[in-house]
Amino acid sequence: MNTAAPALTPTTRALAWCLHLLVIGLLALAVGRATTDDRPHAGLIVAASVACGLVYAVGPMLTRVRRSRRAAGLWLAAVGVCWLVLLALSPDAVWVAFPLYFLQLHLLPRRAGLAAVAATAAAAITGFVAHQHSFTPAMAIGPALGAAVAVAVVWGYQALYRESEHRRRLIEELTATRADLATAQHTAGVLAERDRLAREIHDTLAQGLSSIQLLLRAAERALPQAPENAARYVDQARQAAVDNLAEARRFVAALTPPTLEGTTLADALERLCTTTSARHRLPTRFHLTGDPAPLAIAHEVALLRIAQSALANTVHHAEATTAEVTLSYLGDRVVLHVVDDGHGFDPDQLPAPDPEAGGFGLAAMRARVHTLGGTLTIESAPGHGTALAAQLPLTPPAQTQREARP
Repeated sequence: MNTAAPALTPTTRALAWCLHLLVIGLLALAVGRATTDDRPHAGLIVAASVACGLVYAVGPMLTRVRRSRRAAGLWLAAVGVCWLVLLALSPDAVWVAFPLYFLQLHLLPRRAGLAAVAATAAAAITGFVAHQHSFTPAMAIGPALGAAVAVAVVWGYQALYRESEHRRRLIEELTATRADLATAQHTAGVLAERDRLAREIHDTLAQGLSSIQLLLRAAERALPQAPENAARYVDQARQAAVDNLAEARRFVAALTPPTLEGTTLADALERLCTTTSARHRLPTRFHLTGDPAPLAIAHEVALLRIAQSALANTVHHAEATTAEVTLSYLGDRVVLHVVDDGHGFDPDQLPAPDPEAGGFGLAAMRARVHTLGGTLTIESAPGHGTALAAQLPLTPPAQTQREARP
Protein backbone atom coordinates (compact mmCIF):
# COMPACT_ATOMS: atom_id res chain seq x y z
CA MET A 1 0.00 0.00 0.00
CA ASN A 2 1.23 3.48 -0.78
CA THR A 3 2.37 5.31 2.35
CA ALA A 4 4.01 8.24 0.59
CA ALA A 5 3.63 11.79 1.76
CA PRO A 6 -0.06 12.43 2.23
CA ALA A 7 -0.07 16.10 1.43
CA LEU A 8 -0.91 16.76 -2.18
CA THR A 9 0.52 20.24 -1.75
CA PRO A 10 2.74 21.74 0.95
CA THR A 11 1.37 24.48 3.20
CA THR A 12 3.20 27.57 4.28
CA ARG A 13 4.16 28.09 7.90
CA ALA A 14 1.75 31.02 8.19
CA LEU A 15 -1.23 28.96 6.98
CA ALA A 16 -0.36 26.12 9.36
CA TRP A 17 -0.16 28.48 12.34
CA CYS A 18 -3.46 30.10 11.39
CA LEU A 19 -5.11 26.66 11.38
CA HIS A 20 -3.56 25.79 14.75
CA LEU A 21 -4.73 29.07 16.29
CA LEU A 22 -8.22 28.56 14.86
CA VAL A 23 -8.53 25.11 16.49
CA ILE A 24 -7.21 26.43 19.83
CA GLY A 25 -9.54 29.41 19.69
CA LEU A 26 -12.62 27.32 18.96
CA LEU A 27 -11.80 24.88 21.76
CA ALA A 28 -11.21 27.79 24.09
CA LEU A 29 -14.60 29.19 23.03
CA ALA A 30 -16.31 25.92 24.00
CA VAL A 31 -14.52 25.91 27.36
CA GLY A 32 -15.30 29.56 28.04
CA ARG A 33 -18.99 29.31 27.25
CA ALA A 34 -19.30 26.10 29.29
CA THR A 35 -17.80 27.72 32.38
CA THR A 36 -19.37 31.16 32.12
CA ASP A 37 -22.86 29.98 31.25
CA ASP A 38 -22.79 27.36 34.01
CA ARG A 39 -23.84 24.66 31.61
CA PRO A 40 -24.40 21.05 32.66
CA HIS A 41 -21.39 18.78 32.40
CA ALA A 42 -19.07 21.83 32.34
CA GLY A 43 -16.26 19.79 33.82
CA LEU A 44 -16.60 17.11 31.19
CA ILE A 45 -16.66 19.76 28.45
CA VAL A 46 -13.43 21.25 29.78
CA ALA A 47 -11.82 17.80 30.01
CA ALA A 48 -12.95 16.83 26.50
CA SER A 49 -11.69 20.17 25.10
CA VAL A 50 -8.31 19.75 26.77
CA ALA A 51 -8.04 16.16 25.55
CA CYS A 52 -8.98 17.20 22.03
CA GLY A 53 -6.40 20.02 22.14
CA LEU A 54 -3.66 17.69 23.38
CA VAL A 55 -4.39 15.05 20.77
CA TYR A 56 -4.43 17.76 18.11
CA ALA A 57 -1.11 19.20 19.36
CA VAL A 58 0.60 15.82 18.98
CA GLY A 59 0.09 15.76 15.19
CA PRO A 60 2.24 18.79 14.18
CA MET A 61 5.08 17.49 16.38
CA LEU A 62 5.20 14.08 14.66
CA THR A 63 7.00 14.10 11.33
CA ARG A 64 5.45 10.73 10.53
CA VAL A 65 2.04 12.39 10.31
CA ARG A 66 3.33 14.61 7.49
CA ARG A 67 4.98 11.73 5.64
CA SER A 68 2.61 8.77 5.97
CA ARG A 69 -1.05 8.55 4.99
CA ARG A 70 -1.57 5.78 7.53
CA ALA A 71 -0.19 7.88 10.39
CA ALA A 72 -2.15 10.93 9.24
CA GLY A 73 -5.35 8.89 9.08
CA LEU A 74 -4.86 7.50 12.59
CA TRP A 75 -4.16 10.94 14.00
CA LEU A 76 -7.21 12.44 12.30
CA ALA A 77 -9.32 9.54 13.62
CA ALA A 78 -8.11 10.23 17.18
CA VAL A 79 -8.86 13.93 16.81
CA GLY A 80 -12.26 13.08 15.36
CA VAL A 81 -13.16 10.81 18.29
CA CYS A 82 -12.23 13.51 20.79
CA TRP A 83 -14.25 16.04 18.79
CA LEU A 84 -17.29 13.74 18.68
CA VAL A 85 -17.16 13.37 22.46
CA LEU A 86 -16.96 17.14 22.80
CA LEU A 87 -19.79 17.57 20.28
CA ALA A 88 -21.98 15.23 22.34
CA LEU A 89 -21.39 17.44 25.39
CA SER A 90 -21.47 20.95 23.87
CA PRO A 91 -23.16 22.49 20.79
CA ASP A 92 -20.25 24.94 20.53
CA ALA A 93 -18.06 22.07 19.32
CA VAL A 94 -19.84 22.22 15.96
CA TRP A 95 -17.55 25.11 14.94
CA VAL A 96 -14.46 22.89 15.28
CA ALA A 97 -15.70 21.02 12.21
CA PHE A 98 -14.50 23.85 9.94
CA PRO A 99 -10.73 23.52 10.63
CA LEU A 100 -11.19 19.74 10.56
CA TYR A 101 -12.42 20.03 6.97
CA PHE A 102 -9.13 21.63 5.91
CA LEU A 103 -7.06 19.06 7.80
CA GLN A 104 -8.88 16.13 6.23
CA LEU A 105 -8.69 17.55 2.70
CA HIS A 106 -5.01 18.36 3.09
CA LEU A 107 -3.73 15.19 4.75
CA LEU A 108 -5.89 12.53 3.12
CA PRO A 109 -6.15 11.42 -0.51
CA ARG A 110 -8.82 13.22 -2.51
CA ARG A 111 -11.58 10.59 -2.26
CA ALA A 112 -10.87 9.74 1.38
CA GLY A 113 -10.66 13.42 2.28
CA LEU A 114 -13.97 14.16 0.57
CA ALA A 115 -15.63 11.25 2.40
CA ALA A 116 -14.18 12.41 5.73
CA VAL A 117 -15.46 15.96 5.15
CA ALA A 118 -18.94 14.65 4.33
CA ALA A 119 -18.96 12.48 7.47
CA THR A 120 -17.74 15.40 9.62
CA ALA A 121 -20.42 17.70 8.20
CA ALA A 122 -23.12 15.09 8.86
CA ALA A 123 -21.87 14.60 12.42
CA ALA A 124 -21.84 18.37 13.02
CA ILE A 125 -25.42 18.73 11.74
CA THR A 126 -26.61 15.75 13.77
CA GLY A 127 -24.94 16.96 16.95
CA PHE A 128 -26.26 20.48 16.59
CA VAL A 129 -29.81 19.22 15.92
CA ALA A 130 -29.58 16.92 18.94
CA HIS A 131 -28.63 19.82 21.23
CA GLN A 132 -31.40 22.05 19.85
CA HIS A 133 -34.06 19.30 19.97
CA SER A 134 -35.38 20.55 16.64
CA PHE A 135 -34.38 20.74 13.01
CA THR A 136 -34.43 23.68 10.60
CA PRO A 137 -32.72 24.01 7.19
CA ALA A 138 -30.44 26.68 8.62
CA MET A 139 -28.90 24.08 10.95
CA ALA A 140 -27.76 22.05 7.93
CA ILE A 141 -26.80 24.98 5.70
CA GLY A 142 -23.98 26.22 7.95
CA PRO A 143 -21.86 23.01 8.22
CA ALA A 144 -22.68 21.99 4.64
CA LEU A 145 -21.75 25.41 3.25
CA GLY A 146 -18.55 25.39 5.31
CA ALA A 147 -17.67 21.97 3.91
CA ALA A 148 -18.31 23.17 0.34
CA VAL A 149 -16.16 26.26 0.87
CA ALA A 150 -13.36 24.18 2.35
CA VAL A 151 -13.44 21.77 -0.61
CA ALA A 152 -13.40 24.65 -3.10
CA VAL A 153 -10.56 26.45 -1.32
CA VAL A 154 -8.34 23.40 -0.85
CA TRP A 155 -8.90 21.98 -4.30
CA GLY A 156 -8.42 25.41 -5.85
CA TYR A 157 -5.19 25.86 -3.92
CA GLN A 158 -4.01 22.43 -5.03
CA ALA A 159 -4.80 23.24 -8.67
CA LEU A 160 -2.89 26.53 -8.46
CA TYR A 161 0.02 24.78 -6.79
CA ARG A 162 0.16 22.10 -9.48
CA GLU A 163 0.05 24.79 -12.15
CA SER A 164 2.85 26.73 -10.46
CA GLU A 165 4.89 23.55 -10.11
CA HIS A 166 4.33 22.79 -13.79
CA ARG A 167 5.52 26.28 -14.71
CA ARG A 168 8.48 25.97 -12.37
CA ARG A 169 9.53 22.72 -14.07
CA LEU A 170 9.08 24.35 -17.47
CA ILE A 171 11.27 27.26 -16.39
CA GLU A 172 13.92 24.87 -15.08
CA GLU A 173 13.81 22.91 -18.34
CA LEU A 174 14.03 26.15 -20.31
CA THR A 175 16.97 27.31 -18.21
CA ALA A 176 18.70 23.96 -18.67
CA THR A 177 17.96 24.04 -22.41
CA ARG A 178 19.38 27.54 -22.70
CA ALA A 179 22.47 26.44 -20.83
CA ASP A 180 22.84 23.42 -23.12
CA LEU A 181 22.31 25.65 -26.16
CA ALA A 182 24.93 28.11 -24.94
CA THR A 183 27.34 25.22 -24.38
CA ALA A 184 26.58 23.82 -27.83
CA GLN A 185 27.06 27.24 -29.44
CA HIS A 186 30.33 27.69 -27.59
CA THR A 187 31.47 24.25 -28.70
CA ALA A 188 30.40 24.97 -32.28
CA GLY A 189 32.26 28.28 -32.17
CA VAL A 190 35.39 26.60 -30.86
CA LEU A 191 35.18 23.94 -33.57
CA ALA A 192 34.54 26.55 -36.27
CA GLU A 193 37.54 28.58 -35.14
CA ARG A 194 39.63 25.41 -34.98
CA ASP A 195 38.60 24.56 -38.54
CA ARG A 196 39.42 28.09 -39.66
CA LEU A 197 42.87 27.96 -38.12
CA ALA A 198 43.46 24.48 -39.56
CA ARG A 199 42.56 25.69 -43.07
CA GLU A 200 44.67 28.82 -42.73
CA ILE A 201 47.65 26.87 -41.43
CA HIS A 202 47.35 24.36 -44.26
CA ASP A 203 46.96 26.98 -46.98
CA THR A 204 49.68 29.32 -45.67
CA LEU A 205 52.24 27.88 -43.29
CA ALA A 206 52.13 24.25 -44.46
CA GLN A 207 52.20 25.14 -48.16
CA GLY A 208 54.81 27.82 -47.55
CA LEU A 209 57.06 25.44 -45.66
CA SER A 210 56.66 22.88 -48.42
CA SER A 211 57.63 25.52 -50.97
CA ILE A 212 60.64 26.52 -48.91
CA GLN A 213 61.65 22.88 -48.64
CA LEU A 214 61.50 22.44 -52.42
CA LEU A 215 63.51 25.62 -53.01
CA LEU A 216 66.18 24.59 -50.50
CA ARG A 217 66.43 21.13 -52.09
CA ALA A 218 66.86 22.80 -55.47
CA ALA A 219 69.55 25.03 -53.98
CA GLU A 220 71.27 22.00 -52.48
CA ARG A 221 71.32 20.24 -55.85
CA ALA A 222 72.58 23.35 -57.68
CA LEU A 223 75.18 24.33 -55.09
CA PRO A 224 78.21 22.36 -56.36
CA GLN A 225 77.86 23.22 -60.06
CA ALA A 226 75.92 26.52 -60.12
CA PRO A 227 76.32 28.59 -56.96
CA GLU A 228 74.50 31.52 -58.55
CA ASN A 229 71.39 29.38 -59.07
CA ALA A 230 71.64 28.08 -55.50
CA ALA A 231 71.82 31.67 -54.24
CA ARG A 232 68.71 32.51 -56.23
CA TYR A 233 66.83 29.54 -54.76
CA VAL A 234 67.90 30.51 -51.24
CA ASP A 235 66.74 34.09 -51.86
CA GLN A 236 63.38 32.80 -53.06
CA ALA A 237 63.09 30.56 -50.01
CA ARG A 238 63.84 33.54 -47.78
CA GLN A 239 61.16 35.61 -49.51
CA ALA A 240 58.69 32.73 -49.13
CA ALA A 241 59.47 32.62 -45.41
CA VAL A 242 58.87 36.38 -45.13
CA ASP A 243 55.55 36.09 -46.97
CA ASN A 244 54.38 33.21 -44.83
CA LEU A 245 55.36 34.99 -41.63
CA ALA A 246 53.14 37.89 -42.68
CA GLU A 247 50.33 35.46 -43.51
CA ALA A 248 50.68 33.77 -40.12
CA ARG A 249 50.46 37.07 -38.25
CA ARG A 250 47.34 38.08 -40.13
CA PHE A 251 45.35 34.85 -39.95
CA VAL A 252 46.02 34.66 -36.22
CA ALA A 253 44.47 38.12 -35.97
CA ALA A 254 41.73 37.11 -38.49
CA LEU A 255 42.74 39.94 -40.85
CA THR A 256 42.78 40.18 -44.61
CA PRO A 257 45.66 38.28 -46.27
CA PRO A 258 48.49 40.65 -47.23
CA THR A 259 48.12 39.69 -50.91
CA LEU A 260 44.60 41.17 -50.85
CA GLU A 261 45.43 44.41 -49.05
CA GLY A 262 44.93 47.39 -51.32
CA THR A 263 44.27 45.30 -54.42
CA THR A 264 41.66 43.18 -56.16
CA LEU A 265 41.21 39.42 -56.14
CA ALA A 266 42.18 39.25 -59.82
CA ASP A 267 45.45 41.09 -59.17
CA ALA A 268 46.21 38.85 -56.18
CA LEU A 269 45.62 35.73 -58.28
CA GLU A 270 47.78 37.09 -61.08
CA ARG A 271 50.64 37.76 -58.63
CA LEU A 272 50.18 34.26 -57.25
CA CYS A 273 50.60 32.82 -60.76
CA THR A 274 53.68 34.97 -61.35
CA THR A 275 55.26 33.91 -58.05
CA THR A 276 54.52 30.23 -58.72
CA SER A 277 56.12 30.50 -62.19
CA ALA A 278 59.24 32.18 -60.78
CA ARG A 279 59.79 30.00 -57.74
CA HIS A 280 58.98 26.56 -59.12
CA ARG A 281 59.64 26.88 -62.85
CA LEU A 282 56.04 25.96 -63.53
CA PRO A 283 54.54 28.24 -66.21
CA THR A 284 51.30 29.42 -64.67
CA ARG A 285 48.93 31.73 -66.55
CA PHE A 286 46.03 33.74 -65.21
CA HIS A 287 42.81 34.57 -67.06
CA LEU A 288 39.93 36.86 -66.09
CA THR A 289 36.54 36.52 -67.77
CA GLY A 290 33.29 38.41 -67.28
CA ASP A 291 32.68 41.75 -65.64
CA PRO A 292 34.28 41.85 -62.18
CA ALA A 293 31.75 42.40 -59.40
CA PRO A 294 32.42 43.37 -55.79
CA LEU A 295 32.90 40.36 -53.54
CA ALA A 296 32.69 39.92 -49.79
CA ILE A 297 36.03 39.66 -48.05
CA ALA A 298 35.20 36.09 -47.05
CA HIS A 299 34.69 35.18 -50.73
CA GLU A 300 37.97 36.74 -51.81
CA VAL A 301 39.91 35.07 -49.00
CA ALA A 302 38.34 31.67 -49.77
CA LEU A 303 39.05 31.85 -53.52
CA LEU A 304 42.62 33.03 -52.95
CA ARG A 305 43.30 30.24 -50.43
CA ILE A 306 41.77 27.64 -52.75
CA ALA A 307 43.99 28.84 -55.60
CA GLN A 308 47.07 28.75 -53.35
CA SER A 309 46.28 25.23 -52.15
CA ALA A 310 45.48 23.95 -55.65
CA LEU A 311 48.70 25.34 -57.14
CA ALA A 312 50.68 23.96 -54.19
CA ASN A 313 49.26 20.52 -54.93
CA THR A 314 50.18 20.95 -58.59
CA VAL A 315 53.75 21.89 -57.71
CA HIS A 316 54.26 19.13 -55.13
CA HIS A 317 52.37 16.22 -56.64
CA ALA A 318 51.29 16.70 -60.25
CA GLU A 319 54.68 16.99 -62.01
CA ALA A 320 52.90 19.33 -64.42
CA THR A 321 54.53 21.43 -67.16
CA THR A 322 51.84 24.15 -67.25
CA ALA A 323 48.98 25.40 -65.10
CA GLU A 324 46.20 27.87 -65.67
CA VAL A 325 44.08 29.84 -63.21
CA THR A 326 40.84 31.41 -64.44
CA LEU A 327 38.53 33.70 -62.49
CA SER A 328 35.09 33.97 -64.10
CA TYR A 329 32.22 36.27 -63.16
CA LEU A 330 29.03 34.59 -64.38
CA GLY A 331 26.04 36.71 -63.47
CA ASP A 332 25.08 35.75 -59.93
CA ARG A 333 28.12 33.61 -59.20
CA VAL A 334 31.88 33.62 -59.40
CA VAL A 335 33.91 30.57 -60.45
CA LEU A 336 37.59 29.81 -59.95
CA HIS A 337 39.17 27.22 -62.27
CA VAL A 338 42.64 25.75 -61.68
CA VAL A 339 43.80 23.40 -64.43
CA ASP A 340 47.13 21.59 -64.90
CA ASP A 341 48.52 19.01 -67.32
CA GLY A 342 50.07 16.78 -64.64
CA HIS A 343 49.76 13.05 -64.24
CA GLY A 344 46.37 13.40 -62.52
CA PHE A 345 44.77 11.06 -59.98
CA ASP A 346 41.59 9.19 -59.22
CA PRO A 347 39.36 11.45 -57.05
CA ASP A 348 37.60 8.39 -55.65
CA GLN A 349 40.83 6.74 -54.50
CA LEU A 350 42.34 9.51 -52.43
CA PRO A 351 44.07 8.39 -49.22
CA ALA A 352 42.73 9.55 -45.88
CA PRO A 353 44.34 12.72 -44.50
CA ASP A 354 47.37 11.92 -42.38
CA PRO A 355 49.44 14.24 -40.16
CA GLU A 356 52.66 12.84 -41.65
CA ALA A 357 51.68 12.41 -45.29
CA GLY A 358 49.26 15.35 -45.56
CA GLY A 359 46.15 15.12 -47.70
CA PHE A 360 44.16 17.86 -45.95
CA GLY A 361 44.07 20.25 -48.92
CA LEU A 362 40.93 19.07 -50.69
CA ALA A 363 39.03 18.71 -47.41
CA ALA A 364 39.95 22.29 -46.48
CA MET A 365 38.83 23.54 -49.91
CA ARG A 366 35.46 21.82 -49.58
CA ALA A 367 35.00 23.21 -46.09
CA ARG A 368 35.70 26.76 -47.29
CA VAL A 369 33.28 26.48 -50.21
CA HIS A 370 30.56 24.80 -48.13
CA THR A 371 30.77 27.53 -45.47
CA LEU A 372 29.95 30.15 -48.12
CA GLY A 373 27.18 28.14 -49.77
CA GLY A 374 29.14 27.16 -52.86
CA THR A 375 30.28 23.99 -54.61
CA LEU A 376 33.63 22.39 -55.38
CA THR A 377 34.11 19.97 -58.27
CA ILE A 378 37.25 18.08 -59.25
CA GLU A 379 37.81 16.34 -62.58
CA SER A 380 40.92 14.22 -62.91
CA ALA A 381 42.14 10.86 -64.09
CA PRO A 382 45.56 9.20 -64.06
CA GLY A 383 47.59 10.60 -66.98
CA HIS A 384 45.05 13.28 -67.95
CA GLY A 385 45.74 16.22 -65.64
CA THR A 386 43.43 17.84 -63.12
CA ALA A 387 40.72 20.49 -63.34
CA LEU A 388 39.34 22.07 -60.18
CA ALA A 389 36.34 24.42 -60.09
CA ALA A 390 35.19 26.37 -57.02
CA GLN A 391 31.86 28.13 -57.48
CA LEU A 392 30.47 30.68 -55.02
CA PRO A 393 27.30 32.80 -55.08
CA LEU A 394 27.99 36.53 -55.30
CA THR A 395 25.49 37.16 -52.49
CA PRO A 396 25.75 34.53 -49.73
CA PRO A 397 22.94 33.78 -47.28
CA ALA A 398 22.71 36.16 -44.33
CA GLN A 399 23.70 33.46 -41.83
CA THR A 400 26.71 32.50 -43.92
CA GLN A 401 27.76 36.14 -44.09
CA ARG A 402 27.67 36.42 -40.31
CA GLU A 403 29.63 33.19 -39.83
CA ALA A 404 32.23 34.05 -42.46
CA ARG A 405 32.84 37.64 -41.41
CA PRO A 406 36.28 37.87 -39.78
